[in-house]
Amino acid sequence: MSEVTLTRSRRRKRSIWLHAAVPVFLAAGAMLLAACGAGSGGSGSGSSGTGGVPSVITYGYIGLNDLNLPTGAEGWGFHKGIIQEELKKYGVTEVRLVGFPNGPDQSESLISGRIDFGSLGDTPAILARSTGAKSRLIAQVSTDSIGYLIGKKDGPKTVRDLQGKTIATQKGSFMHRYLVGLLEKEGVTDYKLVHMLRPDGEAALARGEVDAMTNSGVNALKLIDQGFIHIDDATKHPELYGTSVTVASEDFLKRFPDFPRVWNEIRLKALEDLLQHEEEYYELVARIQNATPELVKQVSPVSIIKDTPFTEEGLALLESTKDFLVKEKLADNDFEIEEWILRAE
Repeated sequence: MSEVTLTRSRRRKRSIWLHAAVPVFLAAGAMLLAACGAGSGGSGSGSSGTGGVPSVITYGYIGLNDLNLPTGAEGWGFHKGIIQEELKKYGVTEVRLVGFPNGPDQSESLISGRIDFGSLGDTPAILARSTGAKSRLIAQVSTDSIGYLIGKKDGPKTVRDLQGKTIATQKGSFMHRYLVGLLEKEGVTDYKLVHMLRPDGEAALARGEVDAMTNSGVNALKLIDQGFIHIDDATKHPELYGTSVTVASEDFLKRFPDFPRVWNEIRLKALEDLLQHEEEYYELVARIQNATPELVKQVSPVSIIKDTPFTEEGLALLESTKDFLVKEKLADNDFEIEEWILRAE
């Protein structure tokens, strides 16, 4: 296998990720952005609209699909044109959407100014902030992201069976945080983690090159239906749930200082419309994820979509995830979550 690996053993307690693969993924994100024509002069924002607000803004999300849409209230709002129409009131004439294969790539594009804001898992957003990234947290859109641990056919059946085994996970994702937390909780100290994106991890699992992998949502259930072993999932460990957050660059917010209020009000309007068209929404997500509406209902019911920017429960999960990443020395530096948040005035 040519993938980047890390080893954790009894002699070496702290996981260390090698960074050789990072430029490859960043290059992929950069090509995506270039293809979309995002930004001018290295910035995601276009020329100024009303009152200095950029007329063209760029939104990033996790996932690559033919419809070029995220899921959730944001995806519905873009699909129906609700978000675009509402933003026109503030001088925004175009919103460009850019999908990314993973959170670290998206974070890098936010840092570099290629996108203005976006939604992603909490772990990569926290890791970016810990490096000093000039981002602000403007919403926490879900608090029920469930990581799954899937074993190869006829492979490990319990978490403790993974002692001395090789596990594929996506570096810097909420699934990475779930996995490391789970292994620590179960006392598994001797294992090798291999950094792979989901499609590569699934292929390696099928070939028996890894003993287990992390996955989520529809894709995890598809593997289970195919006979791969369902070792564990975060429903058994709610403290290891992931959350999804929306972050914006500080440079963008300087040009659109009222954006947190504007965005959250528009997102709520999109959610209210979604809830009046639930079946149509499930069909849309099924197309995005190449699944069935029934499977989408099972793993991503509309009830998990938050209608407020922040909740006490969600912020507690966020704080717990940040503390874990700092303790494991996966985060570069500690910081205050409350100082990261930019609440609408």
